[in-house]
Amino acid sequence: MAKAKTPGGRRPGSPQPAQGPTVSVDQPTAKPRVTPMQFASQVRAEGRKIVWPSRKETWITSVMVFIMVALAAAFFWIVDALLTVVSQWIIGFGA
Repeated sequence: MAKAKTPGGRRPGSPQPAQGPTVSVDQPTAKPRVTPMQFASQVRAEGRKIVWPSRKETWITSVMVFIMVALAAAFFWIVDALLTVVSQWIIGFGA
């Protein structure tokens, strides 16, 4: 069984928190600006780290996407057809 909470969320007899100085947050330091040439070289360096998929990996992934789209389309078509039949049966049941 859970204990009842006291007003203020403190147990009787527990020590009160110290009333010390408040905590201040330092202002973020500004990043050093880079020249357009440095920026371009950094972009080229990051571009060299990219690992591009092979033609075979791209083909297999594309085929898998098309298969999953076809499966999802078939699933939603079946669900839609079932819901249509059920809703027509309910509407016809009341008439």
